[in-house]
Amino acid sequence: MSDGAFSARYRVATVGVFALGFLIAFEALAVTTAMPIAARQLHGQPLYALAFSAFAAAGVIANVAGGAWCDRSGPKPALVAGVALFAVGLLVAGTAPGMPVLIAGRVLQGGGAGAIGVALYVLVARVYPEGLHPRIFALLAAAWVLPSLVGPFASGAVTQLVSWHWVFIGIIPLVAGAAALLVPQLRSQPMPGTGGALPVRRILWSAVAAVALLAIRPLVDVPRIGPVLAAVAVVAAVAALRPLLPPGTLLAVRGLPSVVIARGMFSAGFAAADAYLPYSLIALRDVSPTIAGGIATVGAVSWATGSELQSRLSRRLSDRGCIGLGAASFFTGAVVVGAGTAAGLIPVVVVGWLLAGLGIGTAFPRLSTSTLALSAPEERGRNSAALQIGDGFGNGLALTVVGIVTAFAPAAQFAGAFGLAALLGLGVLLVAPRTAVPALAR
Repeated sequence: MSDGAFSARYRVATVGVFALGFLIAFEALAVTTAMPIAARQLHGQPLYALAFSAFAAAGVIANVAGGAWCDRSGPKPALVAGVALFAVGLLVAGTAPGMPVLIAGRVLQGGGAGAIGVALYVLVARVYPEGLHPRIFALLAAAWVLPSLVGPFASGAVTQLVSWHWVFIGIIPLVAGAAALLVPQLRSQPMPGTGGALPVRRILWSAVAAVALLAIRPLVDVPRIGPVLAAVAVVAAVAALRPLLPPGTLLAVRGLPSVVIARGMFSAGFAAADAYLPYSLIALRDVSPTIAGGIATVGAVSWATGSELQSRLSRRLSDRGCIGLGAASFFTGAVVVGAGTAAGLIPVVVVGWLLAGLGIGTAFPRLSTSTLALSAPEERGRNSAALQIGDGFGNGLALTVVGIVTAFAPAAQFAGAFGLAALLGLGVLLVAPRTAVPALAR
């Protein structure tokens, strides 16, 4: 097919997009298996959730700055800077002598991943026609297939046989390889920006939102007034978040606002379940890190499968239909995973995680294509950033909520994680009808 994703016209960009998707996927999948052991060895179990929420909070700032940078100068500078920052974060985390340093590395990784994510969305919008967008986002999800087959399992094996440090350090060559492949390709693609000024105020608001988000969990531990301070931090985080999102997002107004909040709830639900699935299997059922990693792989594979299926059904099933179908599957899967974990039925956990991954894989690409369909060319960076801000903030807030549950009721942390995932999946199911893109907006 002359105008396909791998045709001569688009082959270079497609390979670059796939390579970076592979890089981010491998890190995300590998870390969830290694983190329980790292937290235990570094005596940082109370900071376990912070290791994930710090990544998400840094991503919020990078999303805003990276989106504005893309609109101003095109996606090239943000993409290259994001890869470099991501690699430095891996090195810091991999050599961390204590949990605070590991979290600092996760902050750097989150900043790099946030810039990369926004730049990739803008690159897709600049390079490919709208008809190819579902296919390209399906390929981005397919970039999870190879690392999903080896990432969690290999991470568990490396952690068990060598050290969790190498789960971070060992990914650095992938960063170098992706950069070596991508830089020549970017030079061959003319993608100028508008040259507008960076929105300093929005970047400052993103910093306020990120700091407030990270402060919620520590403030809970302040004697006597901790819950009050944490509540103030929640209000501050939400207030700072509002200027970063399309008007009406927090109220799920029809169109782009509902797309953004649906994406945020989806991401938050998956993050809560994904971060605590290996942890629950290792802590509650004495499953080895290798087996826990293998179970986590199921969700990644089904995610890629769902993404491929929605691509093949792009002309038969609307964006709204895919989002609703995905939300139903994810909600069901989260409930099944929680029940299976509580009962110690590993096969049930596997089936539930398969359904959850299939659901998010079906919905995510359509949330991305809906965002681009509702964005003017000069707003693609900003709106893509808003979509991923919803991702990052939702992830961080969900993990913070589970961290607070853990502080007050340690025995309920896993029930809290999977219960929150199911609740958020139900929320997406309710919002899905409002994500329909008006015909005139296309």
